Amino acid sequence: MKYSPFTSAPQLVTLTVICAAALLTACAPMSSMTSYSQDKLPETVKVPTNNRVAMQTVGVGDITYECRAKKDMAGQFEWAFVGPDAALNDRSGAKIGKYYGPPATWENMDGSKITGTQVAVAPASAGNIPFQLVKANPAMGSGAMSGVTYIQRVATVGGVPPATACASSNLGTKQTVKYQADYIFWKAS
Repeated sequence: MKYSPFTSAPQLVTLTVICAAALLTACAPMSSMTSYSQDKLPETVKVPTNNRVAMQTVGVGDITYECRAKKDMAGQFEWAFVGPDAALNDRSGAKIGKYYGPPATWENMDGSKITGTQVAVAPASAGNIPFQLVKANPAMGSGAMSGVTYIQRVATVGGVPPATACASSNLGTKQTVKYQADYIFWKAS
């Protein structure tokens, strides 16, 4: 419908409603959209079918590693995972929460937060941290995290242990590496 000086009041109202609906649809944050396909994911990190997507976020931040002695392996050392520190953003880039640990904690800006237990991991492409499936513990506080059953980490970029050597000479040294990953939050359907 096109506006002209001869458009009637009911037509003008209809045109306004249509334009407003189109604008709201175009601006809707993807974090609340539920279209998401697990088809290309390894079976081990797929969420059971009795769940639905509740929120999609993009985690952007750092993972800290520390040079430590390997457990039960005298004279051998490795970069050990210490914890993440990332912003959780919606698909448009607006910050809606944070991810930190230990323990691994996803916190929404509304104050609700969850921790969880890792169920499975699956390799991602070279140089990227693995995909992950986490079973959520009951939420603390009420809000967006209430009722979350699973968290998936997919679309990972970076985050692997540092390439520099870990040896007795730098034991206890910490290094951070940049990473990004999609965190998909699921609730029972």
